[in-house]
Amino acid sequence: MIKKTILIFFLICSFVSCSKKEKVETKSLTIYCYDAFASEWGTGPAVIPVFEEDYGIKVNLVACGDSVQMLNKVLSEKKRPKADLILGFDNSLLSIVKEKKILQQYRSSGLDNVDDSYIFDKENFLTPYNYGFFSIIYDSSQIEAPKSLDDLLDAKYEKQLIMIDPRTSTVGLGFLLWTLHEYEDSWLDYWGKLSGNILTISDSWDRAYGLFTLGEAQMVLSYTTSPAYHIEYENQTKYKAAIFEDGHYIQIEGAGIVAGTKNLDAAKAFIDFMLSNKFQDLVPLTNFMYPVSKTANLPESFLQLERPSKFFELESSIISEKNNQWISSWRTKLAE
Repeated sequence: MIKKTILIFFLICSFVSCSKKEKVETKSLTIYCYDAFASEWGTGPAVIPVFEEDYGIKVNLVACGDSVQMLNKVLSEKKRPKADLILGFDNSLLSIVKEKKILQQYRSSGLDNVDDSYIFDKENFLTPYNYGFFSIIYDSSQIEAPKSLDDLLDAKYEKQLIMIDPRTSTVGLGFLLWTLHEYEDSWLDYWGKLSGNILTISDSWDRAYGLFTLGEAQMVLSYTTSPAYHIEYENQTKYKAAIFEDGHYIQIEGAGIVAGTKNLDAAKAFIDFMLSNKFQDLVPLTNFMYPVSKTANLPESFLQLERPSKFFELESSIISEKNNQWISSWRTKLAE
């Protein structure tokens, strides 16, 4: 009888222990993101503590390089996902991500506060949280502003441009798509002419921008909103965005829930949180992009910026179909 009682006692303890462990697991969340989001000055360190306090969910934020590198990592883990949520896939990667079947659908009620033009995935595999316009940032104390993509070919800009690799970065991919939109069948000829003015091609945005601010070159591929950082934190206005009359390529970044996650409720909670003003109000001065929420507040430094009068993007289905071909052709052209 005593042995039976002891056995029952241990079975109960074992059950309670398992229940507690299960509860802890459902109160955690692993998020993959790009490096800039997780950096000490990025959005991650600003918003994660707020989310953890409000929801009681512990977040493990994992930086995976740039967004294309992050996609490759997620694909390599597809059979045994390690992440619950992916943050940073954009409108250019949408069809590619969908084809790989690595995300599951979720529509947050927070989308009611988002303008329809920024909801780039109507099936809700990816939920938008910020957007921006690709641009050439230049040091106005050193050079005159280029006024168009054609202007970037001028000999006066020889070796003055830092670009970003489209194979590893959505920023680099965005510029490649911009040239495709602008020049169509002659886009490779454009890259052949541009190559003489390129100092280097970095594998990520943060490395490229770091080289620029160190003075290695006077122009860098980035966003129209990048000068806001220098205005806000350095009281510096010499770094400016070149605004082109022909328009700029738009990037809309989104978050998606990993298919097969064991922490679905926590992942949904984070997406809801991303669309709240507690997150959206912090986007401008941490990610230096525009928040998607209509009710978010913009700081004074953003109000000083010039916004493009026109913007555009390519259909994500076309990108998915031809992306590998474009990248291969681009690589061959620059190797000539």
